[in-house]
Amino acid sequence: MSEKTGTFVVTHAEPESAVVRDVETAQVHPLASNPDLEVYDVLEATVAPEPPLEIAWEVIDVAERRSIELVDSDLEPTQHEKALAADAEVGDLIQEERAGTGELHVFCLPEDDLEAAAQDVLEDDETIARAARLEAVRVEVRCSAADGVMSVRYLPD
Repeated sequence: MSEKTGTFVVTHAEPESAVVRDVETAQVHPLASNPDLEVYDVLEATVAPEPPLEIAWEVIDVAERRSIELVDSDLEPTQHEKALAADAEVGDLIQEERAGTGELHVFCLPEDDLEAAAQDVLEDDETIARAARLEAVRVEVRCSAADGVMSVRYLPD
């Protein structure tokens, strides 16, 4: 194996070790040490297998480090988000690029499923990986039970 450069999200962190996941390939790299990483940190970095066994990895270089904030917002989806959902069926997902960077996901769900769906999004490692790919630093989830709409906003800094 050889070194690998890419975007990684920290999925697990303890004082002595950590685990990073490549956001493009989903390959998991257990680190032999923890260079002061926290869960949900995003690294533009180079990692390499640690000799002699090459089972664990080490962080060789960090070009950029940022964290992603997950927010369960008390705000309702915007009028635009509700309009996107107006013609959709229950279970549909509407994706829209934001001006500049980021993305907007709008889900049409039964009222009883909204809270659980919002928690699933906030607890899913793929939410963080998607935010890292989109160069977002904040993921905001908004729900409207009256409209059956949940929006997930991937926002830049």
